[in-house]
Amino acid sequence: MSTIAISRDTSPQSGPPALDVEAVRADFPILGREVNGHPLVYLDSANTSQKPRQVLDALTDYYQRHNANVARSVHTLGTESTEAYEGARATVAAFVGAASPDEVVFTKNSTEAINLVAYAFSNASAAGLAGTGTDPRLRLGPGDEVVISEMEHHSNIVPWQLLCQRSGATLRWFGLTEDGRLDESDLDQIVTERTKLVSLVHMSNILGTVNDLTAITRRVREVGALLLLDCSQSVPHRPVDVAELDADFIVFTGHKMCGPTGIGVLWGRAALLAAMPPVLGGGSMIETVAMSGSTFAPPPARFEAGTPPIAQAIGLGAAVDYLSALGMPAIAAHEELITSYALDALATVPGLRIVGPAEPVGRGGTISFALDGIHPHDVGQILDAQGVQVRVGHHCARPVCVRYGLPATTRASFYLYTTIGEVDSLVRGLEQVRKVFD
Repeated sequence: MSTIAISRDTSPQSGPPALDVEAVRADFPILGREVNGHPLVYLDSANTSQKPRQVLDALTDYYQRHNANVARSVHTLGTESTEAYEGARATVAAFVGAASPDEVVFTKNSTEAINLVAYAFSNASAAGLAGTGTDPRLRLGPGDEVVISEMEHHSNIVPWQLLCQRSGATLRWFGLTEDGRLDESDLDQIVTERTKLVSLVHMSNILGTVNDLTAITRRVREVGALLLLDCSQSVPHRPVDVAELDADFIVFTGHKMCGPTGIGVLWGRAALLAAMPPVLGGGSMIETVAMSGSTFAPPPARFEAGTPPIAQAIGLGAAVDYLSALGMPAIAAHEELITSYALDALATVPGLRIVGPAEPVGRGGTISFALDGIHPHDVGQILDAQGVQVRVGHHCARPVCVRYGLPATTRASFYLYTTIGEVDSLVRGLEQVRKVFD
């Protein structure tokens, strides 16, 4: 099979300049390898993205020429390391439109960033730890409520379940419509004057849905609650500006946006970060320490106890520079083209059911699907034998699978280096899967 005949026009439209995808692919050494005797077709970028040479070079250069700890030394290497680390913070802050680099806290990943906020709520609510300057919006107890959705990654479910167990607060959630959208029909009954925090995914890692949060944000502001957005799947793929989102916190992770593993970001409004008590104690996060007690550094240092992920932050800064040079609007346009093509191409596979929006409007380049009568693990193994890498399982979003009556799904996810030819390879592979089981 060559290129699949589809109905949508995939020629470049007016707008941002089209990506030179072959030039982009040349920046990613891993894309030139073979898997099981076939050219690698990597369709698992929602899980983790591949890394361009520019990021790999930045990591190597740091370790070979500048390696030292930050904020501790006056010697040359320590100064260089500190400048590079804080430079990465400034680069990331500018990338998401933060008012100041001090609004960016480096974490291990999105999961740690969400947990940081959850435990800050705990500490702000605990007797003797809250302090006189704690924002009352951070205090949580019986009668208060936290709101999430059925669409969330486990990292945006479990921390809030644990927080509610610790505090006595109640967890509530939005359901899902049949086509994979948030069900906002009872918005005013879910987000009420008892709500202290709403924490939602911006783009679903399993459904591909990009949530229009206009009505929810308006309601959050009406009741005086706080809003956290999990942007792990949106920041890597499209322009994101924290001012436009009007959130109080956002989180995202480096390894999904061409950066290293082990580095994530919590962005928070400066006043809220300043009011939040620390979560981890130790070096670097202190102002003064005495045997009778300690005082704490202002954000972001307050939340970065111990030696931070220095090389990883520098690698993330290099990844942001790489994405910025290509242009996030161009990346988003490329993924919209690929996703539109893939939705039509997958519709030609007999017995295939897309889980989530079947149209390219209001969705990103993550497509989960099920094949009638065939377990996703079998689908994944047969595709892997042909060099096609997809993810199978519940994608750390088991409530979504339960909602749609599925034990698991197969997920193909795209990025700036994905080609139409790779989508064709996926469909050819699925044809082979059907032959095995027919």
